[in-house]
Amino acid sequence: MNISPTPFQPRVLVAPLDWGLGHATRCIPIIRTLLTNGATVWLAGDGKIGHLLKTEFPELSFLPLPGYGVTYGRTRMGTLAALAAQVPKLLYAIQQETRWLQQVVRDFKIDAVISDNRYGLHHPNVFSVFITHQLLIKTPLHRTNLLLQNLVYRYINRFDACWVPDAPGNDTLAGMLSHPQKLPAVPVTYLGPLSRFSYTMPELTHYLLTLLSGPEPQRTILEEKLLHQAKLFQNPILLVRGLPGAVGVPKVPYHITIVNHLPAPTLQKAIAGAQFVISRCGHSTVMDLMILQKKCIFIPTPMQTEQEYLAQHLMQQNFALAIPQQKFVLRNAVALADSFPYRFPVVEKTDALKRAVTDLLQQCALKKEGQLQNTK
Repeated sequence: MNISPTPFQPRVLVAPLDWGLGHATRCIPIIRTLLTNGATVWLAGDGKIGHLLKTEFPELSFLPLPGYGVTYGRTRMGTLAALAAQVPKLLYAIQQETRWLQQVVRDFKIDAVISDNRYGLHHPNVFSVFITHQLLIKTPLHRTNLLLQNLVYRYINRFDACWVPDAPGNDTLAGMLSHPQKLPAVPVTYLGPLSRFSYTMPELTHYLLTLLSGPEPQRTILEEKLLHQAKLFQNPILLVRGLPGAVGVPKVPYHITIVNHLPAPTLQKAIAGAQFVISRCGHSTVMDLMILQKKCIFIPTPMQTEQEYLAQHLMQQNFALAIPQQKFVLRNAVALADSFPYRFPVVEKTDALKRAVTDLLQQCALKKEGQLQNTK
């Protein structure tokens, strides 16, 4: 009796960076597409992103992987000094995650790895994909931008492919960050904006939604500033702290509701119904809010030059209102948003992600076939 061979189900490891929740949330549609196309998905991370991924995909295998643990200062100069002091730790973390991946590939027979901004997660024997929207690295010291880009490209070129979560054309969300003059040497694929959400017609109310995220202590600094100003604001406010797994919330007046975290369906409903959304302008948050066509007030993280550039770029396009943290006054911001000429980018649905995942799985099958041939 002839028995059909078991279909090959590649084991794909997905590991996002721990620099805020956005790297994990933009991996959600990638993970869903992998599962739809028959892959066996393994997840890796720790802390808040680990809790988020385990909540979204409780059925998937999860491996603990320490994050980079980047922290900011309380002032601009303090942040610059803190980031400079953490460079040796970051380089060490990249080396350690490379060794970690070598062990994981051996132990769990991983066929491919998708690394969202984790520079050490590449392997010579498995198809390795690097995800980033920031091909041009902007820093406060502009003369170092080109040097840093060349350093980053040295890491990216150790992968087999680079996926960019942004549109390939001119009407992009990340501007020159995702469309620099020079690209990495490995194949670059623009996936279009990625979001775990899809647009639905909202039922608008008059509450404000505040979404917090990002490295400490700046996440807490903004939370304290917003809560202080919200006490003098009369309209209802929902504040999502961006702390999945945390227990307890601050005591606040009756018109303010605070939650540590919301699952994706509840969060989408909260975003859709809000009059305005106040948040940091990390690229993943921007993609979520633009796909939902939401009127936003962005407060870039001080000294996070990428967010400061994104805020300026989005405001120039009238996609969002942006206000620096040190100048932010809640009542004034809402008044400005009421008269701001919002327009929403055209986010076209494409098959770019599906094609990229299909190519990845085909590469896995070819590598597997080659390995079997070598053993004969």
